[in-house]
Amino acid sequence: MSDAQLWPGVDLHVVSGKGGTGKTTVAASLALALAQGGKRTLLMEVEGRQGIAQLFDTAPLPYEERMIAVAPQGGEVWALAVDPQEALLDYLEQFYNLRRAGAALKKMGAVDFATTIAPGLRDVLLTGKAVEVVRRKPDDKKNRYDSVVIDAPPTGRITKFLNVNSEMSGLAKVGPIRNHADLVMSVIASPRTAVHLVTLLEEMPVQETIDGIAELGAAGLPVGSVFVNMTRPSVLTEEQRAAAIAGTLPIEQIGAELVTAGIAAEPLAAELAAEARDYALRIALEGRELQRIDELSISHLTLPLLPGGVDLGGLYELAACLRAEGAR
Repeated sequence: MSDAQLWPGVDLHVVSGKGGTGKTTVAASLALALAQGGKRTLLMEVEGRQGIAQLFDTAPLPYEERMIAVAPQGGEVWALAVDPQEALLDYLEQFYNLRRAGAALKKMGAVDFATTIAPGLRDVLLTGKAVEVVRRKPDDKKNRYDSVVIDAPPTGRITKFLNVNSEMSGLAKVGPIRNHADLVMSVIASPRTAVHLVTLLEEMPVQETIDGIAELGAAGLPVGSVFVNMTRPSVLTEEQRAAAIAGTLPIEQIGAELVTAGIAAEPLAAELAAEARDYALRIALEGRELQRIDELSISHLTLPLLPGGVDLGGLYELAACLRAEGAR
């Protein structure tokens, strides 16, 4: 187990990744890992998919902070599904004391209209809620969290989602909305934030991760770590894998052992050899992709493939793996 803390000083963890890589699972596991030891973590969802509720086997999340899990050693995981309309009402109340007027605009459909025609405003509101939570005063023990984890949009949109200053430049160059965007960026582009990318050991997800890291760096956004998800140990030795790929596995011996086990050898032995070759090629591919990740100048964490799928118990298992690798 590593005693080092991977992300010292980071309050806001943004988890992104190519679709299908398990970024919501990783975000949930990370929230549990960070909450261990009596800490409080807020897990935020910004895409309206209710993926967090499904993972924790709870009712759909409303726009309110709600405790959904207890972490080992007395920690707490809270969750919040951020709705752009409600976030705009919060913004109007906090900065202008205009929640009643905002509610009237919502009834008229103006709020939905504004966030639809100005997607940059939508992202400012979504990220702004996370920043508001991070900036809560330390003495506000009831409402303050030690860490905030965002289950963020996929890698292809993450830089645009986070770089709200750039997105707002065409909408508001001055004024309160611009000031709010600047406030958001003062946290998101600072050492208080880490943007993590989730990948599988496959060519497309790894390449998208590499491209995403480059885009985040070019935009001045802080990259955290790469989470390599759904890894598995090889069941074949290196020598066996080489033989499988070369087609030199002892088919006759395999067939004889199948007969000894009471299983008909033909054509099963040849089929097993073909399966072994496909498997060995897959392991070789995963090794090459892991090498590409190793060559990046950032840390990476590995999470195992859970054969039975991810349930609540699986989240705790993955959180324990992350703790062992320094996620705290």
